[in-house]
Amino acid sequence: MKRHGCFYRMTRTRLIGLFRMFRFELPFAAGVCVLLAELLALGSLPSLRQAVAGFLCLFFISSSALILNDCFDVETDRINAPERPLPAGLVTKVEAVTLSFFVALLGCCSAFLLGPEAFMICCIVWLLGFLYNWRFKKYGLAGNLFVAVPVGMSFVFGGVAVGNLSEPLVWFMGVWVFGVDLGEEVAADALDVEGDRKTGSRSLAVLYGPQKAMRMAAGIFAVVVAGSALPFLSGWLAWQYLPPVAVFDVLIVHSVRRLLDSRIPDRINDIRRIYLDGTGMILVLIVIRLVMARRG
Repeated sequence: MKRHGCFYRMTRTRLIGLFRMFRFELPFAAGVCVLLAELLALGSLPSLRQAVAGFLCLFFISSSALILNDCFDVETDRINAPERPLPAGLVTKVEAVTLSFFVALLGCCSAFLLGPEAFMICCIVWLLGFLYNWRFKKYGLAGNLFVAVPVGMSFVFGGVAVGNLSEPLVWFMGVWVFGVDLGEEVAADALDVEGDRKTGSRSLAVLYGPQKAMRMAAGIFAVVVAGSALPFLSGWLAWQYLPPVAVFDVLIVHSVRRLLDSRIPDRINDIRRIYLDGTGMILVLIVIRLVMARRG
């Protein structure tokens, strides 16, 4: 009976560890980017197949990349994030790698339902994530770009999923979220500089110092905030969409001010807050688009 109870606890702990490796808020954000892109590209509601398969594809592909990230980054995480499942010993590396490739297969199958172009982009996004984790993570700005480009491509994927890449707003949103993610990556490196130094990373924070890297991140976010006015000035977005975008801009400015203050502890939460706030903004934009589509 004791053995059975011990086995149950070990299995439960392992499953919880594998579940935590998904870091669900990040793949969820990728999925909702696809949904918004589909709505913007069509100007109307996508089909159920397009919506579900598009969301699941980027959700699973992003999850696969994040799980692989933990596999390749175990030694750094022992310093920067020892509570994560792998450095904490909750799961083994073999189990994590197996989960990553199984989840990637689910993502590819979802993309296949949307056509060959969507499947090709899905494979490119997965490949960029793999190359980042395997080789380019330690290459400073190049590594940051290998993360930010697939995030921006989530909007391109959404346009392809519904067969319309001619909508300029889809491309703008892809570039915009690329900028948000690039700023987050540079800022995160500035906070992880000690672990990166010990693992031989050539991040901007290691090369130029964490404060200068954080100022670079702030500059990227400044461009993002300024650029948010473009779709309204160009007439790509109706003014009904302005309130959530403006609120997100204010929240970015607030978080960046905190990130620039080295006296504030746990600034990694400010980076996570930007990501979560951005996800919330996209969800609000989706709701507004659905309401307007129903009225139209």
